[in-house]
Amino acid sequence: MRIILISIIYLVSKLASAQEVDDTTTHFLSNYFKKMLGPQKDPADAQLINYPTLAYSPETRWEFGVSSLYVYSANKDLNNRLSEIKAFTFYTQESQYGIWLDHAIYTDKNKWFMYGKARYQSFPLFYYGIGPESPQNYTALIDGQYTLIRERVLREVVPSLYFGLEVDYQRLANVDYLETSTQYIAPEIGENGSTNLGFGAGLLFDNIYNAMNPREGLYSEWAFLSYRDQMSSDFNFTTYISDTRAYQPLQENTVLALQFYGQLTKGNAPFNMLSLMGGESLMRGYYLGRYRDKNLLAGQIEYRVLPFRFSKKWGASVFLAAGQVYGDNHNFKWNVFLPAGGAGVRYLIFPDKDIYTRIDISFTQEGSGVYFFIGEAF
Repeated sequence: MRIILISIIYLVSKLASAQEVDDTTTHFLSNYFKKMLGPQKDPADAQLINYPTLAYSPETRWEFGVSSLYVYSANKDLNNRLSEIKAFTFYTQESQYGIWLDHAIYTDKNKWFMYGKARYQSFPLFYYGIGPESPQNYTALIDGQYTLIRERVLREVVPSLYFGLEVDYQRLANVDYLETSTQYIAPEIGENGSTNLGFGAGLLFDNIYNAMNPREGLYSEWAFLSYRDQMSSDFNFTTYISDTRAYQPLQENTVLALQFYGQLTKGNAPFNMLSLMGGESLMRGYYLGRYRDKNLLAGQIEYRVLPFRFSKKWGASVFLAAGQVYGDNHNFKWNVFLPAGGAGVRYLIFPDKDIYTRIDISFTQEGSGVYFFIGEAF
């Protein structure tokens, strides 16, 4: 879990300001957060927020980071969908580090959509094994340098329907097994790292205005990526992805959100590029990669109140999810879907952009997880 310090700093600065403490630093912080989080003179103006993060885990000890979020509408036209650019960098007491860049950019009139992410990090991952019957405790702690670049460039062909090309580059290098248990079984493919480059195409229907807080509409992506040794990949395999999300307003301040996700893999994919279950978006409560195999099917439903009727800033949500991984050695079974569920609170951080921060707690059969992010999970 990453703890966002911005709320604490903002509250401290507000309290200090209310007490009229004559301190240059206090007044600077107060004015900075008022400008950053307060109402805008022009709602069409772009908005930028920078905030520190703090986290702790046994394998990293303390992690210190800085995040940035930039949101805008192309040409300052509010009829254009909201674009977002996110950046995050961190450093830990174990000399681990990383840089993340994410973006979802719409051009004027929403004619082009560029959706992608980039990652570079030196950071350990917990490996539990492959398949739905992997041990509850991790069998290896794997360190290495991980690079990911994935980009989609899509053109609107009819209103809200996009078609385009996709590229994915992933490299796991300098692999070091820091710990292994007696239950550890080495993955058959990619144990010592690999480099893989994939090209493909995607079809997307998207009539969502605000991807960070969807209130109505449909998002449905269908794509494939092919990785071949003729294209500088260490292994030959193909990944098919289907991601459909629907949002239905029930009342003025409530939304019912649903998501169905599938990822199918054919061929010889390395263990780090198999379908991974868990994370901060889908199947919250499970560590990302707690379960991995060639195929993943999962879905979730969430009821959001944004905001409460008695508040202009605070809201909440409840959610349920289910998913399973399966592959060559583990068949798909209807009765082995794993459940997850929980609830969270919301705080309206960008009133002019209708963007909330969220704190979610999710429970699974194996434990729980807490998530603190800006923007909804899906």
